[in-house]
Amino acid sequence: MPETPADRVPPKALAATGRAVDERFGGGAFARKALRKAFPDHWSFLLGEIAMYSFLVIVLTGVFLTLFFVPSANETVYDGSYGPLKGVRMSEAYASALRISFDVRGGLLMRQIHHWATDIFMAAIAVHLLRNFFTGAFRKPRELNWLIGIALFMLVMVNGLFGYSLPDDLLSGTGIRILEGVLASIPLAGSYLVMFVFGGEFPGTDIIPRLYIVHILLIPGILLALIPLHAVVLTWRQTHTQFPGKGSTNTTVRGYPFFPVFIGKTTAYFLWVFGVTALLAAFFQINPIWLFGPYDPGAISSGSQPDWYMGWLEGALRMMPAWEINAWGHTVPMNVLVPALGVPGLLFTGLAAYPFLERWVTGDHRVHHLLDRPRDVPARTGIGAGGVVFYGVLWAAGGNDVIADRFDIPLFWTTWFFRFAIILGPVLAYVFAYRICLGLQHRDLGLVRHGLETGVIRRLPDGEYIEVERHLPAEETAPITDARPPAAVPLSRPDTKGVRPPEARSGLGRVRVALNRRFVHDLAAPDRAAPDRADEEERPALGP
Repeated sequence: MPETPADRVPPKALAATGRAVDERFGGGAFARKALRKAFPDHWSFLLGEIAMYSFLVIVLTGVFLTLFFVPSANETVYDGSYGPLKGVRMSEAYASALRISFDVRGGLLMRQIHHWATDIFMAAIAVHLLRNFFTGAFRKPRELNWLIGIALFMLVMVNGLFGYSLPDDLLSGTGIRILEGVLASIPLAGSYLVMFVFGGEFPGTDIIPRLYIVHILLIPGILLALIPLHAVVLTWRQTHTQFPGKGSTNTTVRGYPFFPVFIGKTTAYFLWVFGVTALLAAFFQINPIWLFGPYDPGAISSGSQPDWYMGWLEGALRMMPAWEINAWGHTVPMNVLVPALGVPGLLFTGLAAYPFLERWVTGDHRVHHLLDRPRDVPARTGIGAGGVVFYGVLWAAGGNDVIADRFDIPLFWTTWFFRFAIILGPVLAYVFAYRICLGLQHRDLGLVRHGLETGVIRRLPDGEYIEVERHLPAEETAPITDARPPAAVPLSRPDTKGVRPPEARSGLGRVRVALNRRFVHDLAAPDRAAPDRADEEERPALGP
C-alpha cells in the first residue's frame, strides 16, 4: 500500500520525549538540520571513523582492565598460574598483568583487544592525517581542526607509550629507561626532571602509579574533549569537504543525508571495526609479557622492538652519531637530544605550521570546501611524499639490528645506510612523486581530449589506420573539466624598467616568490578541450 501522511507521523511517546528535551535543553532546530546534513559517499572519509571507533573500543576494554590491574611497583612473589615465573620476585603491576592474562576469565582477550585497538587507532589517525594533507583539507576554514588533529596524534602516541609501560615487564621497562635517559640529557634541568618524574633515583616506586593516572585519567580526559570537537562539532558546523566531480562545487555538497543513510552505514562500520579488532586479538598474539619476564635494570631482551608508532623515535636514536658538546663544565649529549627532542619537534612543528606556510607561499586566502586531487598539486604531493619517506626511514632504522640479523649483514652497514637514506630519501621521493603527478595529469588530458583506447584498429579510405577511441561520460571527466578554485595564485610580477616589484625586494620576499613560482608551475587547471558529446559513441568504420 502507498505511504500516507499519517504513516510519517512519529509515535506519540517519541514525539513527546523530543518536545520535552527541546523545551528544556533546546537544540531542536539544530537536530533537524543535522539529520538532513549531506555526507559525501567516499571511502576515504571513513578513515577518521576507524580512529573514533577504535578509541571507543580502547575505552571500553580499558575500563575492564582497570578492575584487575594493580598500578604498584612494590615487590611481591608471583604465585599464579604461569609456571615458569612461579616464585620469582616482581612488581605488583607485573604480577597483576600476568593474573589478567592467565587467571581472569577473558582477561587475555581483553588485553589483546586493547593493544590491537591502540595500534589500529594510531594507524587510522596517521592515514587520516595523510589524506587530509594530500587533498588540502587543512586549508581555510579548517586550520583549527588540523591543529586539533596534530594534538590528538601526539597525545595518543604519548599515551600509547605510557600504556605499554605499565605492565613493568622487561620490554616496557626498557622504554621507561629510555624516557629517563631523554629527561636526564636536557641541559641544566635534566637531573631535576628525573627526580620530579620518578620521585627519586631511577626506577623508584612512583613512576608506575603516575603513568597509570596519566594513562587512564589525564590524557583520556583531554581526548574525550578534543575528539568530539574535532570529529563532530567543527565538522558539523562547517560545510563537509568533497572531491571534485559532477555536481560537486565549492558551495554545494553532493551526498546522502545523515539520517537514515549515513547513520546506518556508520553503525555497520563500527561493528566491522570491532569485529576486525576482536579477530586480530583472538588469532594474532601481541605483547606476550610473560616471555619477557619482570623488569631488571641490569638486563635487556634480544631483538626488542617497540610498537610501530614509536619505532621512528627508536630509529632516530639508533642512527644518530655519538656527538657531544662539552662547554662550561656541562656535557650536552646531542646523540640523545637531537633524535628524542629535535626530530619530533621538527616533524610535529612542521605539520602544525604547514597550512600557514602554504598559504603564505601560495597567496591563497579563499575558503576551500572542494578538495584537491593529489596529482593536481604536484608540489604539495612531493612534499608529502618526502615526509612519508622521512618517517619511514626512521621507522625502518628502529629495527636495524633485526635487519642485520635476518639478512646476515654487518650492523654498521645498516646504520650508515639509514644515515644516508634519511637525507637522500625525502629528496628523491619529492622528485619521483612530482614526476608521477605530471604523468597522471598528462594521462587525464589524453582521456578527456581523445578518449579511452579500445584496442580496435580501423582503416580509413585513404589507407590510414587509426585506433577507435571511446569518449568518457561526463561523470568520469568532471574532476578534470569542471571549474574549481585554484590551489595557488601567482605572486610575482615582471620588473618595471629594471625595478623589482615590491614583493620581491626583500630577501624573504624573493624566497616567497621563488617558492610560489615552483608551487604554481605545474598546477593542473580545468581542461576545456572536452568534446561536446562526452558520451559520444565509437567512431564508425570508414573503410573495409
